[in-house]
Amino acid sequence: MPGAPSDKMRINFDRAVVLIVDNSLGLDILSNIFLGFGVRNLHRARSVAEAMKAVQTYPIDLIVMENLMPGEDVHEFVRALRRLNAGEARFTPVVLLSAHTASSRVQLARDCGANFLISKPLSTRVLIDRIMWVARETRSFLEADTYVGPDRRFHDLGAPDGMAGRRKDDSRLKAGVDAPDAPGGPSVAGKEGGA
Repeated sequence: MPGAPSDKMRINFDRAVVLIVDNSLGLDILSNIFLGFGVRNLHRARSVAEAMKAVQTYPIDLIVMENLMPGEDVHEFVRALRRLNAGEARFTPVVLLSAHTASSRVQLARDCGANFLISKPLSTRVLIDRIMWVARETRSFLEADTYVGPDRRFHDLGAPDGMAGRRKDDSRLKAGVDAPDAPGGPSVAGKEGGA
């Protein structure tokens, strides 16, 4: 769990452009939370169509949206966002909020290209921690036939033993029992874990 936001990084929400998407009372609640964070440029959308119009109209820095909106396909919105051809909108961080966090729902969020899924009930502390986490995130943005979005792996274990790796930045970490974080394996002091 990350430390307090002030421990590592500060974000000036005064200049951030945030889009919040929900078709229920949650939209007003999220609006108040982000206004409390100091966001001055807040866009609201009650549907996926409104959200896509906002993304294509304004330079959005962060999208926070309800994962389950009746009559809306949020996952398809994220997939479409990630495949936009023009501008930087496709790289906009997307944080989904959901009261239903069964592993199948988490996998859907991950596989559509969202940066993070936060379970409800929502606390402002968890929300700000996850926004900070996304802001300092170093995962690569991947483009493939079936997936476009942030690398879904949180830990870079590198190429399998005995293989050279496919990317120049593949690390040479060991996986398995001899790995530093494996139960019974050697420990590495000061190593930072992923979320």
